[in-house]
Amino acid sequence: MLVLEDGTVFEGYSFGAETTTFGEVVFNTSMTGYQEVLSDPSYAGQVVVLTYPLIGNYGINEFDFESRRVQVQGFIVYEPSPTPSHTLARMTLRELLVKHNIPGLAGVDTRALTRKLRQHGVMMGAIGVGRRPGELLEVLKTGPRYDEVDFVQLVTTPVPYRWPAPGPDWRPRFRVVVLDCGVKFNILRSLTRLGCEVTVVPATATADEVLSFDPDGIVLSPGPGDPALLDYLVKTAEGLVGRRPIMGICLGHQVLGRVFGASTFKLKFGHRGANHPVKDLRTGRVYITAQNHGYAISADGLDPGARVTHINLNDGTVEGLEYPELRVFSIQYHAEASPGPWDNMYLFEEFVRLMEGSGRKDG
Repeated sequence: MLVLEDGTVFEGYSFGAETTTFGEVVFNTSMTGYQEVLSDPSYAGQVVVLTYPLIGNYGINEFDFESRRVQVQGFIVYEPSPTPSHTLARMTLRELLVKHNIPGLAGVDTRALTRKLRQHGVMMGAIGVGRRPGELLEVLKTGPRYDEVDFVQLVTTPVPYRWPAPGPDWRPRFRVVVLDCGVKFNILRSLTRLGCEVTVVPATATADEVLSFDPDGIVLSPGPGDPALLDYLVKTAEGLVGRRPIMGICLGHQVLGRVFGASTFKLKFGHRGANHPVKDLRTGRVYITAQNHGYAISADGLDPGARVTHINLNDGTVEGLEYPELRVFSIQYHAEASPGPWDNMYLFEEFVRLMEGSGRKDG
């Protein structure tokens, strides 16, 4: 069963590891991409509910992982498919959850659960097999809340590493350093396809350590948790701004927002799915985007040199920033998709153009 912090109980049956866990309960509206969702580091510390009813029908393959392990605390679906049908499938969804010791809860009225989270906001919840509701409530009372934990420290790489080149004859045009706050592999793949040699460094790296790799550009990656806990990342970003072209994605966008004077706030139930409309204020064009975030930035206090470039058409929240004089821009959504639409790959091309046209200012 799942027990929410307000005492609400949702009963179902186990289809993953038979263990007890807890986390912030959130919902995702994507129809496909469950493997990418499970392995997305931005979901660390969260129990994910999928609104689409049939999950697991194409199994788990070797190519759609967005990190090296399953990142969610728990997984809730209406109906998991026991017999996937796809030529690339190597295991079932259940086998993946058991392998990584992640509980799965099925048979739950996911529509009712999602409506509750929409009405009351995301909340902490505990999943247990063979446990009483009171026992699971006690687990919630004694454990830390989601916004009390720096999850970036739990998902970042412990040491720098180089993303593999696509082939022996490949010759990079640019060197890019990615500050790993919880990076998805498809960001690294996308940069490599555009001719970037990519080095990933820990989120705890200082500005001088990042610059020691002599990059042509820097990416601040997505990641989990409350950006208000990440003063060390803000300090690093402050030391990098103006010295190289910078692209921020999701959590990286929020960190840059803080550098430029903006504050951050928690959304009631977040943006998680593959169909969020975003308007580019520079052109008026609307893009359909993949999103996964529970926090947003407020433009109040934003430095006069920075400007809002994108807004979410569902709720008007800030979805993009740029600071042209400093060669910095950021987005609150996933240009790399996985899962989601490919409409926004052009943003990586914008980053490449920034590197092409920039003269270095080492300062």
